[in-house]
Amino acid sequence: MATDAIHPQTHSHGAGSGAAHPFAPRPFVVTARTQETPDTVTLRLAPKLSGDRLSFKGGQFNMVYVFGVGESAISISGDTTHPEELVHTVRAVGKVTNALAALTPGAVVGIRGPYGQGWPLDSARGRDVVIVAGGLGLPPLRPTLYEIFRHRESFGRVEIIYGARTPKDLVFAEEVRTWLQRSDLRIQITVDAAGRDWNGDVGVVTVRIPDARFDAPNTTAFVCGPEIMMKFTAQALAQRGVPTESIWLSMERNMKCALGFCGHCQYGPSFVCRDGPCLPYKTLAPLLAVKEV
Repeated sequence: MATDAIHPQTHSHGAGSGAAHPFAPRPFVVTARTQETPDTVTLRLAPKLSGDRLSFKGGQFNMVYVFGVGESAISISGDTTHPEELVHTVRAVGKVTNALAALTPGAVVGIRGPYGQGWPLDSARGRDVVIVAGGLGLPPLRPTLYEIFRHRESFGRVEIIYGARTPKDLVFAEEVRTWLQRSDLRIQITVDAAGRDWNGDVGVVTVRIPDARFDAPNTTAFVCGPEIMMKFTAQALAQRGVPTESIWLSMERNMKCALGFCGHCQYGPSFVCRDGPCLPYKTLAPLLAVKEV
């Protein structure tokens, strides 16, 4: 998830003056940069201040600030057991995200967060889990996948459906290949279009749902990707019998304050930054049918 925003006025406090202002970013240093696709990079960040760390849950996001440019809401794509390192996967689509994607090791960015409600993984324990990621929807799901892998015995069948526009747009390609070797989960990978060198499935992710293996009434689904993809995926899962309250979507809106003050990310009665980004399809279904909400 990445949405560009202009950074609000910030204030800082001197030593000993108490908690930092909620709009004040904390400095983090880029330690590594990986080119995932032609327009997408993964940045690894370490706190510049000794002892600084940010604990987070899978599905949460940070406001990442490029000094002199602005800030953008970026989902955290790293491991929750390593709060000393932040990982953000960024697609260059706007002024801020283009600046982020161009950063190299040694650059300093500002971090506010983490914000929002993550994936409700505890509610999925003892149940089958379906993960559906479209486009850049896999990074916000990766921390939760790591949690599932660590506690694999706590879950039933795990089905992953991952789709992208073309094979070149698949992120974490090497890591996904290792997941394909696991015997304790099943992965379907599909692309919208491919050349003759692609041996996998072709088509949107919803086409793969009828082939997914899960016990629908006892299944929790986490879905992340473009809104239209999530809408039709949720409908397909519900048609197979997955309870609508057990289908969760990660919504993306224009974040400004990320604290529920400015109202830019209001979605019906909810603020995505505060009440989301992970929200149940049962709540979202009426809104997804309304244009320009």
